Amino acid sequence: MRYISILVLLCMLGMTSFSNAQESPQFKKYKSAYPDEYLARLTSQRLIDISIKDDQIKISQTIAEEDLLLNETAQFATEESVEYSSFFLLDKIEASSMVYDGKKYREYEVTDFVRKDELSESFYDDTKSVNFLYPKLQQGAIKKLNYTTSITNPRFLSPVYFGNVYPLINQKVEITVDKDINLRFEKFNMEGVDVRFRESEKRGRKIYTWELENQDAYDLEDNGPSPKTILPHIMPIISSYQNKNEEIAVLKDVKDLYSWYYSLVKDINQEELDDELVTITNDLIASKTSEIEKVKAIYYWVQENIKYIDFEYALGGFIPRDANTVFQKKFGDCKDNSSILKEMFKIANIKGSLTWLGTRSIPYSYTDVPTPAADNHMILTYENEGKTYFLDATGRYLPLEIPSSFIQGKEALIENGEGDYKIVEVPIVEADQNAYDDVVRIQLDGKSITGNGTLRLTGYQKSTLFNSIENRDTQDKLLEYYTGFLRKGSNRFLVESFEEKNKYSYENPFQVDYNFTVKDYAQSLNDEIFINLNLYKTSINGYKIKEDRKTDIEFRYRSKDNMTVIFEIPEGKEVTYLPEDVTVDNDFMSASITYKKEGSTIVYTHTFKTKKLILEKETHEAFRKSLKKINKAFKEVVVLK
Repeated sequence: MRYISILVLLCMLGMTSFSNAQESPQFKKYKSAYPDEYLARLTSQRLIDISIKDDQIKISQTIAEEDLLLNETAQFATEESVEYSSFFLLDKIEASSMVYDGKKYREYEVTDFVRKDELSESFYDDTKSVNFLYPKLQQGAIKKLNYTTSITNPRFLSPVYFGNVYPLINQKVEITVDKDINLRFEKFNMEGVDVRFRESEKRGRKIYTWELENQDAYDLEDNGPSPKTILPHIMPIISSYQNKNEEIAVLKDVKDLYSWYYSLVKDINQEELDDELVTITNDLIASKTSEIEKVKAIYYWVQENIKYIDFEYALGGFIPRDANTVFQKKFGDCKDNSSILKEMFKIANIKGSLTWLGTRSIPYSYTDVPTPAADNHMILTYENEGKTYFLDATGRYLPLEIPSSFIQGKEALIENGEGDYKIVEVPIVEADQNAYDDVVRIQLDGKSITGNGTLRLTGYQKSTLFNSIENRDTQDKLLEYYTGFLRKGSNRFLVESFEEKNKYSYENPFQVDYNFTVKDYAQSLNDEIFINLNLYKTSINGYKIKEDRKTDIEFRYRSKDNMTVIFEIPEGKEVTYLPEDVTVDNDFMSASITYKKEGSTIVYTHTFKTKKLILEKETHEAFRKSLKKINKAFKEVVVLK
C-alpha cells in the first residue's frame, strides 16, 4: 500500500509540473498550428559528405534534429536510441533537453549513453544501439539530437525523406561530393511537394541542397502500403568514380548490383556435403519418378525441418551460410534456407538458382534502384517446362505452386553464374486458389439451430490457418479455436465436435467437419418464424473502409469465400417470404447472395471475391457502396408460417 501511495504522489507531482509548465511563444505558435500532433520537428538537417581518400570512397553524414513536444505525451518521449552497425559506424553523438523557464530555454545535456546489442527482432545480428534518456522533459520542451556516422560501403546510401508522421518545420539536406564521383538521384512521391533544390560548386566539389518548410504530417494508416510508397523521398546512388584515369563502377545498373551480389555467393558450399544430409535427400527422392515430385519432397522437408530465424552479421546479411552449417544447426535465415535447398537440389541433380527480391514493403524496381535498397529477401527459383517456381523455405505449409504472399508481384533477380542473370516478376496468386468453402446444413430446435458443416480451405487461407493451429496441441485448445474461427449466426455459436482431414497437407485442401449449435437464434411472432440465413455477417467486416481514409488499402492476398447454408424447413411450415437475390460485380470485388427453395429445404449461398491486392483511394467510395448493398441484404430474413 505504501508503494501505491508513493506512486500516486509521484503521478500527482508529475501532473502538477505539467500544468504549471510555462509556455514559450514558440510552443504556442506550433500548438495552435498543429493541435492534434504530439510533436513538431523544428529542425531536420542531414549533411552528407562523399569523397575519395586512399583510392576508396569515404562517406560521412551528420544528423541534427530538434523536436518540440506539443502535448502531455512528452513524459513518454524520454527514451531514445540511435542504431549503428558495421555498415553505419557511429562516430559521435550529443543530446540535450531544452526546457522553457518562463523567460528562456535552459539546456540540460545528456551525460549517460549506454551501448548495447539489439536482439529484439533477430536471433543475432551486428546491429547495436546507443541508448539514453532526455532529462526534465515536459510539454513544450525541445529534444535536441546530433550525431555523425560513417557509411563503410558506398552501396548503402540510404533514402532521404521529405516528410514524416509529424510536421516538419525546417528541413535541409546537403550532399557534398568530389567531382570525380558520379552521383545520381531517383525521386519517389515528390509530386506536389514544395522542396527547393539547388546545385552549386565550391573548391571543385559539387554541392546538392534541398530545403523544405512547414510540411504537414503524413497519415500512415493501418493496412496501407509501406511508408516508402507514400512518403516523398530521393534515393542517392553512386554510379561510379574516377581513380587514376580509370572508371570504377559501383552501381551504374543492375549488372553492377548483380556482380557484387554474385561475388558474395560464388564461393559458398565448397566443402563436401554432410553424409547425413546426402542420405536424407536421397531417401526423400527415392520413390519419386518425376523431377517436379523430387523438388516438392525436398522443398517441403526444408520448410518443416529448418526453422527460420533472422540471423545477420555484417556481410553475413548478404552471404548465405554453408548448407552443412544450416543442416547441423537446423535453423537459418532466408539466405541460409535457400543455400541448403540449392545443395539438396544438387544432390538430386536438379538446378536451383539463388534469387534476390524485395518484399511488398519495398516499392522499387531494380531498373530504377539497382542498389541493396531494392531488396531484402532471398529465395530459390526452379524452372520446369518453361514455368518458374518461387521457393521460399522460410514459409510454412506453402505448396510449390504458391509463392510467399509478401513477394507477390515483385521483381526477382535470378542468378545463373558469373555475369548471367535475369529479372522475372513473381505472379499474383488468383483469388480462386485461396478459397474458403463452407457448407452447412441446419435445422430449427425451438428458437435455436443445430447443424453440421464442412469447411475446405486452399492456398493462403489454408496456410494461414495451419500457422494458427500448429501450437494448439490439445483437443480443448483446437475446439476453442474452431468455435471462434467458424463462428456464425451470433456469439452464442458453439462447436460441439469436429474432425480434421488433410491436416498440414501441402497438396490437398484442408477439411474440417464439425457439428454446432446457435442458441436462441430464430425469432417468432404469433404463428410466424423469422430466421436470417446469412450466418456469415462478419465475413466482410474486415473490408470496411472509414469515411476519412486517406491512403490506399493493401491486402495480403486475393481470396474467394463461398458460403452455403442448407436450411431444413420444419415440418408443417411453409415459406411465405424469400428475400431477393443480390449481386455486385466490379473491378475490385464481386459478391452475391442467392436463395432457392429445393424440396423441403432452402439453399442460401453467399460468395465474396477480392480482385486486387491494392484498393486505390479513388475506388474507396464505390467499394463502400458495394459493401453497403451487401450489408443491407444481410439483414433480410426468411419468413415461415
